[in-house]
Amino acid sequence: MKFPGQRKIKHYFPVNADNRFDRESVAFGHVNTYVTGIDQNIVDVTARVDDSVLNNFGLKKGASQLMADDETAQKLYSYLLKNDLIEEEFAGGTIGNTLHNYSTLADDKSVQFGVMSENIVIGTSAYRYLCNTSSKVDLTYLQPVAGAIGRAFAMITPDGERTFGISSGAMNQLSADFIPEDKVAAGSALLLCAYTLGNPELPIYEATIKAARIAKENGVPVVLTLGSHLLVEARKQELQAFIKEYVNVIAMNEEEAEALTGQSDPLLANKALLEFADMVLLTAGPEGLYLSGYADHDVLRQTSNPIRSGSISDFNRYEFSRPMLRKDCQQPVKVYAQIDPYMGGPKRIRNTNGAGDGALAAVIHDMAANAFHAKVLPTSGKHTRSYLTYSSFAQVCKYANRVSYQVLAQSSPRLSRGLPEREDSLEEAYWSR
Repeated sequence: MKFPGQRKIKHYFPVNADNRFDRESVAFGHVNTYVTGIDQNIVDVTARVDDSVLNNFGLKKGASQLMADDETAQKLYSYLLKNDLIEEEFAGGTIGNTLHNYSTLADDKSVQFGVMSENIVIGTSAYRYLCNTSSKVDLTYLQPVAGAIGRAFAMITPDGERTFGISSGAMNQLSADFIPEDKVAAGSALLLCAYTLGNPELPIYEATIKAARIAKENGVPVVLTLGSHLLVEARKQELQAFIKEYVNVIAMNEEEAEALTGQSDPLLANKALLEFADMVLLTAGPEGLYLSGYADHDVLRQTSNPIRSGSISDFNRYEFSRPMLRKDCQQPVKVYAQIDPYMGGPKRIRNTNGAGDGALAAVIHDMAANAFHAKVLPTSGKHTRSYLTYSSFAQVCKYANRVSYQVLAQSSPRLSRGLPEREDSLEEAYWSR
């Protein structure tokens, strides 16, 4: 998937003589396509310590816990730095990971909203965050704050036990004043995470609501990833209401889907979630991933793959269709696609962190590709109807699956480079005429 990156103009899909890019009047760099997102900016810090360090800083061994206060977290960080105990220190955050991966895949711009320490010292967490983020991610709209951004400490003792300490720092202090309306309104998608909706009393909550409202008013697709099943269970009704009001695309794993819908079966969870949103991405570990959504009855495309049944009979029959917003369908039909892990998954998986974020980045890339292509070639047969993605359900599944595999194989949530160009199947001929 080459769109919308700043690459040489060439044809990536079959076209006819009346369906070409105008090389003289169209320059890819002049098409301002980007996505935006809000994140609780946080750095993951891994250190090897002995039990005395845990005791000195009041951490319960083997548990995941909030730090007592920001001062304690800063003392711990200073201690780890001074004694050269830090093994790894990388930028984290669900939306930060997704925007980074999108920009790496698309070779194009994304815009991130959040906070950043106004005084950055080389070698500290804020510095590491900037270093580990793609230069294609525009960070100029970050809100400067006094003090540290969020930090997630993972401390490994000699017996191999991991102890986690979370310090929010100033990551929740994003003001709604630092959400520029023009940037959100002109984007191809707005990415949000349920974590920022966890506490209505925090400034970042109001910033999230403002961004979602702007996106909705300007027809920008809103994408929400759920974060964790514990958060969903705690704020189930509030999240359902937010999704119904603002969200077009929702992403989660099977635990989060069950927490939101009460359905443990991924297909039935997808079906239930389509009552809230227009498209659903559900990653289900060894079962691979599911993508579901809507297509108008008049433009349904039947798969040439084997028809499959589960809790929903013949669920993949129309997986060669392209996703649409439900409101754009005269006769909406629910469409489902599923794919097993790419090549069975990596032989060794040391860390599953970020696999879902990688899959979502691929979906966002395909959505942005559709917006890009519509601007560059609005007369194309690809845009006779209002579609949400450039590719079909089945093809987006393949792309998301491949990116997820890459994240798992490298044991890091952030891609260091793009993927080999994906293979396009025969079903693309339907949409490239």
